[in-house]
Amino acid sequence: MASATTTSIELPNGNGHGPVQTTANGTPALPNRLPAKAKYQKDVRSSKKYKHTFAVHSNGRASLYSGDATTAPSFLGFRNLMGLVIVISNVRLMMDNFKKYGILVTLSGSKVAETDWHWFWILYALEPCHLFIAYSIELAASKYAIASVARKKRQENGSVHNRQDGEMKSAERKRSKAWFSTWKVIAWCHAVNATFMLAFATHAVYYWIHNPGLGVITELHAVVVWLKVCSYAFTNRDLRHAYVRQDLDEDELPALYKECPYPRNISMKNLCYFWWAPTLVYQPVYPRSPKRRWDFIARRLFEFFLLCVIIWLACAQYAVPLLQNSLDDISKLHGFNILERVMKLSTISLVCWLAGFFALFQSFLNALAEIMRFGDREFYGDWWNSSDVRSYWTSWNKPVTHFMKRHIYSPMVGRGVPPVVAQILTFTFSGILHEALVGVPTHNILGVAFWGMLGQIPLIILTDLMKRWGGNGHHATLAGNLTFWLSFCIFGQPLAALAYFFAWQAKYGQAGQRPEWPELGLKLNATMT
Repeated sequence: MASATTTSIELPNGNGHGPVQTTANGTPALPNRLPAKAKYQKDVRSSKKYKHTFAVHSNGRASLYSGDATTAPSFLGFRNLMGLVIVISNVRLMMDNFKKYGILVTLSGSKVAETDWHWFWILYALEPCHLFIAYSIELAASKYAIASVARKKRQENGSVHNRQDGEMKSAERKRSKAWFSTWKVIAWCHAVNATFMLAFATHAVYYWIHNPGLGVITELHAVVVWLKVCSYAFTNRDLRHAYVRQDLDEDELPALYKECPYPRNISMKNLCYFWWAPTLVYQPVYPRSPKRRWDFIARRLFEFFLLCVIIWLACAQYAVPLLQNSLDDISKLHGFNILERVMKLSTISLVCWLAGFFALFQSFLNALAEIMRFGDREFYGDWWNSSDVRSYWTSWNKPVTHFMKRHIYSPMVGRGVPPVVAQILTFTFSGILHEALVGVPTHNILGVAFWGMLGQIPLIILTDLMKRWGGNGHHATLAGNLTFWLSFCIFGQPLAALAYFFAWQAKYGQAGQRPEWPELGLKLNATMT
């Protein structure tokens, strides 16, 4: 007797098939004994006499790309095809570029003025001195803290027992007031040291280093040292407070710091390690690797050198002619032509940016970490898979992210600032640094980099909403990832490059060939020329 859901239909013999299981409504039921491919091969083998009669369509199957498919298909072949198309397309562009311009790359360094090199090396040598000034300030502060703790212990163990409670409270208030006044002096010393260093370097780059390449390197070095000085001051300030109070729970400070507690960390050796460590956040102790691998260092340095050469060749041979040919369109505000130039520039911009990312975060920082035996080498996350803009900014540049979170965002939130306001202020601070790194070396403070950073805030809100509405589904993730790529790498960077290159040519281009500022907005900057 057949079951309530399936029936067995006996087909006539002679075609090599046995009984077919069907459901209650008469449709064939999917077999669970043999896979479809195995059953198909069995049918072919069993049809010895009537070879044109074996059942091809014996199972219900879904198309590979449909949502009903039981297994996801592999896209390895399409990935190989897309890679091949990208390579062929870029080779064709290289051939067109060579036919049109010839070889534009030269090894001559005559374009860099001698005074630029002089100021470059002077600033590169002077900027780290402010780290040692910060060390001197902290050394004096640590001696004062040690004396304060010793005096406090003497008072607690001596005549303080003979005083009344009122006298003890009064002495405690005076001591706290004296400490607070001293801490203010120390904070002002650190602020003057750090501010003067960055201000002088920025002034020198803007007025005395004409070449934008050397200017970017010098300004970047100044910003890195400045961030290290700030982190050194902020961290030791909290460590000093914890040391003076002497009543903290042991869990309030990381257990890692017990290996070098305050004030033992205030030493020249400790500072020099932080100076060269591939991090912007100061700690008395860092995780260390057991030994140096010199072959690893050699490979990373070779990668760094090779990628720098690739970036140089790409900029000189491909980016510069494309930017040069865009000047007239920008002057006349031909929107369609500008869009076409942006799309052309996006390819070479993306190549240079990806090569620069790999050169800095994978090759250079790993080589430096291996030399310093620095253990924590998570310099970046899988930002290329970011499903929202927020994830990108927290994963692509971990050293800067750690600094912003530890010394800017978290202290503001801890003091009662709403998280949204703290995020806006953090991006504002980051925008100022980005404008300094781009606008100062190009001698054109356009605000493009600054407003580009602030423009990330609405993009973060947009992609967060997309993620919230779509959940963690495929479509929401895809939309967020495409928004990130389009806004940052396809349009954001090329537009910024066009703006600063145009401003540079309008200000320093050859006489008679300088482009005219457009009639709108940007013409206000013509007074700077």
